[in-house]
Amino acid sequence: MRRRALSCATVVLTCLPMVMAESGNATNGTAPRLSATEIVEKNVTARGGLTAWRSVHALEMKGKLDAGGNNRPTLQIPGQKKPTVDLPQRPKEQAQLPFVMDLARGRKMRLEIQFNGQTAIQVYNGAQGWKLRPFLNRHEVENFTPDELKTASTQADLDGLLIDYAAKGSKVELESVDKVEGRDAYNLKVTDKNGFARHVWVDAESFLEVKIEGTPRRLDGKYHPVSTYLQDYRSVNGLMMPYLMVTAVDGVKDREKIAIEEIVSNPKLDDSKFAMPR
Repeated sequence: MRRRALSCATVVLTCLPMVMAESGNATNGTAPRLSATEIVEKNVTARGGLTAWRSVHALEMKGKLDAGGNNRPTLQIPGQKKPTVDLPQRPKEQAQLPFVMDLARGRKMRLEIQFNGQTAIQVYNGAQGWKLRPFLNRHEVENFTPDELKTASTQADLDGLLIDYAAKGSKVELESVDKVEGRDAYNLKVTDKNGFARHVWVDAESFLEVKIEGTPRRLDGKYHPVSTYLQDYRSVNGLMMPYLMVTAVDGVKDREKIAIEEIVSNPKLDDSKFAMPR
């Protein structure tokens, strides 16, 4: 549970949603016929504008994330081996764990999760990553695995996949119009400068992101698609940000919810927060 909570929070929160969305097949629907460029332009406007987002250098988020309980299947994170030691028992009932996440330009991220008086920490500084996992009886700092580094390096910057995508070296293509929560949404394929591609769905009316493709997870020896749904958008200094995120793993009944309680734009973050411990 603790390992899964860390993985879920990292992927979901850097994407900056409990009615679950449903993605259907491509449909003409009532969505206006727009190009990928036009959709992105409307999305940027709906989220507060390019100039305003370019002035954001850091974000701090506080809230609670779901974890547990014992009736949930264990999901293996890609690249991680099964533990060879007995781990602490997961709580029988689902728990909500307080977290604080700091994000800065350059894909810098620091995540702290509280549980039973202990703090798990996961940090990526744009090149290196480290973690401290007392939940797993690991009280020494550990470096990211190669797979964890790869995942962290491909995460969206703090403003998401579409804001300033061309300047980041990405390209965007419109693949279809799908149903998400019964509403038309543009399915955009975003390919970064290294050729890594993922999909993001933009609501055809609000032009806010409502669904983002996540990193597949391994369950029963197979990788299952992951989707994160973004909901409850609110204004933070004129910028629209989701305060509720729900992650769904194909083939798993339970969903993982992250509820954000507070977002601070441009907090004062010392670089030491993202530095590797010595």
